[in-house]
Amino acid sequence: MTDATFAERSLEVKGRRVRYFVGGDGPPIVLVHGLGGSAANWDELAPLLARRRRVLVPDLPGHGGSEPLAAVAGLAAFADRVVAAAAHERAVPAPVVGHSLGGVVAVRIALRYPELVDSLILAASAGLSIGRPLLRELLTAFTVVRPGRLAGRYRTLVARSPFLRRFVFGFVSVADPVSLTDRAVEGFLAGQVLHTDTASAWRALREDDPRQELERIDVPALVLWGADDGQLPLDDGFEYARRLRAQMRTIAGCGHLLIGERPDACAHAIEDFIATAGARPSAPASAGS
Repeated sequence: MTDATFAERSLEVKGRRVRYFVGGDGPPIVLVHGLGGSAANWDELAPLLARRRRVLVPDLPGHGGSEPLAAVAGLAAFADRVVAAAAHERAVPAPVVGHSLGGVVAVRIALRYPELVDSLILAASAGLSIGRPLLRELLTAFTVVRPGRLAGRYRTLVARSPFLRRFVFGFVSVADPVSLTDRAVEGFLAGQVLHTDTASAWRALREDDPRQELERIDVPALVLWGADDGQLPLDDGFEYARRLRAQMRTIAGCGHLLIGERPDACAHAIEDFIATAGARPSAPASAGS
């Protein structure tokens, strides 16, 4: 992450390094990025939340600075690593915010560790459908070929070029790539050059179907969706909201990367929801180690 108020830390979990960032002061909140992303995806939103909260942002295994897992069977192992980092920092119980793949990881956290999740916020969460068949095949190819590595190496150039912004971010359905801030562009691309195994996460996501388990989640939940998300259908958001008995909020002028397209609106929605959700009292914040 580029915000100077966030400190980079790491933790070894079952012989594998998990990198994460911590910033801010107050009640904790945990942010989980999507497939092919990294902690830097939250570069615009995390500082807004850190004004009132202690924010923990991990790199998922195989993404950014976190080492890949030796073997993957579903997303439970990803959830376990997020919880291990949060517990190490004494940042649970807490609200958990997940974007795209991170939404399904957040669901797994809520199912496996219900006592550690005060509330659940799903931002354009994957897991119910993976978009159109052609998109699924393209995502499979992208996790193998990893064209994002090239965009990541030249992220400063992409940030400066309206044409390159449209070319790079049109695929992931950003409503208006030119309106992204330079920090958002670099944040979405920075982790690409570090990734070591996004394919395992993609396979785990394709195998992980949370539909039959969502009714078991018994914490306040909010579903956030970009009104112009062309990657994951808005119907998925309504289905998540129905099964979770959750509030749903659609944010205008956003595609799939709403956490960087409209971070102000996302921060307001998250803070307003948490304030009225009746979440359990959080553990005291700690400086960690």
